[in-house]
This record gives sequence, structure tokens and C-alpha cells, in this order.
Amino acid sequence: MRVAGGNGRVVMPEPRWNRLMNAAPEQATRSCWNSNSKPYRGSVLRKNADCEVCIVGGGLAGMSVAYRLAQAGISIVLLDAQRIGDGETGRTSAHLVTALDRRYSILKSNHGAEATRIIAESHAAAIDIIERISEEEKIDCDFRLCTGFLVATTSDGDHVVKQEDEDAREAGLATEYLPKAPLAAFDEFPCVRFERQAAFHPLKYLNGIASAVRRMGGAIHHNTRAKEIKGGKDAHVTVESGRTVSCRHVVVATNTPVNDWTTMHTSLAPYRTYMVGLEIDESEMFEDLYWDTEDPFHYVRCHGFGNRTMQPILLVGGEDHKTGQADEHRFGKLEKWARERFERLGNRRFAWSGQVVETVDGIAYIGRNPHDEPNVYIATGDCGDGMTHSVIAGEILSALVQKGDHPWAKVYAPDRVRPAGTWRYLKENANVAAQYADWVTGGDVAKVDEIRPESGAILREGMRKTAVYRDAAGKVHRMSATCPHLGCVVGWNDTEKSWDCPCHGSRFSAHGEVICGPALTGLSAADEAEKDERAETAENAEKEPAHS
Repeated sequence: MRVAGGNGRVVMPEPRWNRLMNAAPEQATRSCWNSNSKPYRGSVLRKNADCEVCIVGGGLAGMSVAYRLAQAGISIVLLDAQRIGDGETGRTSAHLVTALDRRYSILKSNHGAEATRIIAESHAAAIDIIERISEEEKIDCDFRLCTGFLVATTSDGDHVVKQEDEDAREAGLATEYLPKAPLAAFDEFPCVRFERQAAFHPLKYLNGIASAVRRMGGAIHHNTRAKEIKGGKDAHVTVESGRTVSCRHVVVATNTPVNDWTTMHTSLAPYRTYMVGLEIDESEMFEDLYWDTEDPFHYVRCHGFGNRTMQPILLVGGEDHKTGQADEHRFGKLEKWARERFERLGNRRFAWSGQVVETVDGIAYIGRNPHDEPNVYIATGDCGDGMTHSVIAGEILSALVQKGDHPWAKVYAPDRVRPAGTWRYLKENANVAAQYADWVTGGDVAKVDEIRPESGAILREGMRKTAVYRDAAGKVHRMSATCPHLGCVVGWNDTEKSWDCPCHGSRFSAHGEVICGPALTGLSAADEAEKDERAETAENAEKEPAHS
């Protein structure tokens, strides 16, 4: 990918892997949301289109923007590289909270008291908006209001929850410190109680607002991957098939920006997070949301509360780590944690992982894309609160397109300067820099024969590293181990059967097709990579001066 200076143009190289152009890449795990909802039936973009706003990304953020703009009578075309709902919206815990992952004491330190009040206000409004839209559009998405509890399970936990209670109330939220949590699994610990939290089925809601967008005249195209994104007077998005959507504004809502080469990615850090769904006896079902003060923390809720037609499931999440930088087998740890606290749990029914994108200061980047044309907007950096941040993006970005401003826009602006986030910025980028050391290390295995079926490993071959996958039939597939984004060495994720980049979180299928960005093209075939290296070596040799 190359970025031409000053004109907002982003050009991606031609894709080398095209087998999944019209089919979403499968991931190894499926969430409970994917398992009991039908994918929204969109269509592939087959001809050029023109609209006021082209939205790239069909998860909850992109669809929330589309819904608000379509409501206002503005023409939109939404493009998604996969099927609608196959991205991170279908791999969430589906908590809707004002009790954010980055606690209010930290948010106040990073942003100041007034901005923190707006942060609390906007997330509370997001819950209200989902409730209202569900009612107005008659979307049966299992939405329910409930209470949330932050439980002090660590040695400093009592101080933490007392401070959180104080800071959250200062930000305008209804909270209360309790000496004992009301759930038996945590009743030996103090906690802080958050009123008016919520839970829902994210894909049923997503499908509902997608249907509303179509009803209001919006166009939704799935299996349509963007190849070129350009702002300015000639704003347009070109897709892999060569079709082009001409527009006046572009919104990029792809979890991590795929229209940006480096600017935003130095302020973003991708993490993998995990969930398991365990059968729970109906007598032990509980309505509320719980999470603890551990690092990484754990969070629990029940799915199927009040629904007599389905097996009740206890959802347990946590065990986060940097993408591509740790042992991926975390499900057993989550299940062990749950069984130590809850009696009468049955079989594990679900297990899945998702990608959380963290920012340096704890809230999302929503607004005009820095160092780009003013008609290019982004929504990224969910910080573990992707559902409410997505709805906030719908409000802010639709207002920026129509009016040029929104009361929350300054707080979430992607070009904001927050000195309090400097240490985290330096720490995360030092971590990224350290990953390039993989180029001088050995491979995961010494020879291909060591790779078991349906698994992958990195093999060093001279100066090159090759990503090798052995399929179920024993056939070996070889590709370059170099991420096409910024050249990091990818690693094998045995949980999702994917190749993950440890630098900026790009992910690729076992055969090398891109699953998610910032890379927009797949891993090149090993023989192509070798051919490119030979050509580069020859070119460099020709440039060397002759020696007598």
C-alpha cells in the first residue's frame, strides 16, 4: 500500500489471493451469536455506484452510521469485505455498559473531569439509543436493562472500587459502593454497583438496523473488499472487482483503519480476547453483569435469561493478550476460573475469540481522519467497549457529515492530544518495534515434517521466513511470513487457525487470505516472495559501483 502525500489517496497493491473475493473467510470458532442467528442477506457490488456517503465496514459502527444517515434522507452505500456480521460485532460479549474497561479514575486523569463527564454521558446515551431503536424498529434482539457490578477480587480491590464509585458519580453516573457483592460467586468481596447497564443479541440488532437501512433506501453490499479509498473532490472507493463507488464523504469503520498506512496505527494496539459459554442450571441464572479487578480482568453474564425455549448459558470472558504475542489456548483457563466460582455448570457449548483495539487514552477515535482530506472519517479503538462506542460513532459521524460538528466530537477526535497517554504510547510502540527481532530468530520448527495436520508454523529458509500450513489431508501450503502491511513476521494462531501479525494485528486465513486489516492483501505465495527477493537482489547488484 502507498500513500500519496496531501491528497488523501490510499492505493493498495493488486491482491495475490482472490479465492475469497466472494466468500467470507471462515474462522475456526463461532460465537453463540453467530450460532443462533442467520447472516444478513446483502449482495455483492456488481456495478459502479454514486452516493453521498460511502461506508466501509458493515459491523455495528458502520451500520449505526448508515442508519442515522439513512434516517436523515442521505444516500449511502455500505461495503463489507465479508458477510454482514462476520466481523467483530459477532465476536463480542455484547455487554452494554457505562462502566468502561478503562476505569473512571484513569479516564479523569487522561482527559479531565469535563471530558470524562461527556464520556459517561455518551455511553449512557448509547444504551438509550439501542433501546429506543429496538422499540421503534421492532427488533427482537433480547435487549434488557440490568445492573453491573465491579467486584474487588484483588488485594487492592477495595480501594479500587471505592475510587471508581467516587469518580463515576462525579462523572454523572448512578453508582453505589456495597461491602458485599449480591451474587454467591462473589459474595465475599466488596463491589461498586452501576445502574442502567444492558445486554442484547448483537447480530439480531445488527440485522434489524440493516433491514431498516435497506427500507430507507440505503445500499448494503457484502463480500465486497475495498481496494482503494480516496477523499477530496474526487472521493471514491474502488473494490477488488474494479467497481467504484463515487461519493462526497467516506466513512471507514473497519475496527482498525484500512485506509491509513501508519498515522493511526502508532496510537492503536490490537489484543485478542476470549469467551466460553458453559451450560448453567436455570436455578443459578442471574440477570446482571459482573467483572473483577484482576489484570487481565474476567467478566460474566448469562445468555438466555427469561427465555424458556433455550438452554441457559453462562458467558465468561477475559484472558486478553497482544495479538500474535502469546499462547492462544486460553479457553481452559476461563473454564477453570468459572467452575471454581459457579456450581452445577454443564458442558462447554461455545468458545470463541475476538479482536479488541486499544487506544493510548482509553476511548475510541471517532471523527475526521488525521492527515487526510476533511471528508474522510474513521471509527476505531473500541477499547473493549465496542458496542457502545459503535453507537457513539453513529451519532458523531452522521452529525459531522450533515452539520460539521457534534457536542461529543472534540472528546473523541482522532487528532486529540492527551499527554497523559504518552507512557502507554511509548510502551506499545516499543513492543511493536521489538517484534521485528523475529527476522533474526530461527523458525518455529526445523522442517516441514514437524507440522501436524490442520496446523501451521514458521520455517526459516536461508534469509527468508516462510509460513507453512499443513491441511487436514496432509497437503503443505507455503507462503511468505511477511505481513504486507509493514513487514512484521506473522505467527500461527492455533485457536482460530489463522496467521496473526504481532505488530498491528492484521490476520490471515490458514491459506493466507486477509481476514482483517490494516493489511488489505493476503500473504504472498512463497515462490512469488522468493521471486521478488531475487529481483530486488539483482537490482541492488546493478546499482553497486564496479571495483577494479
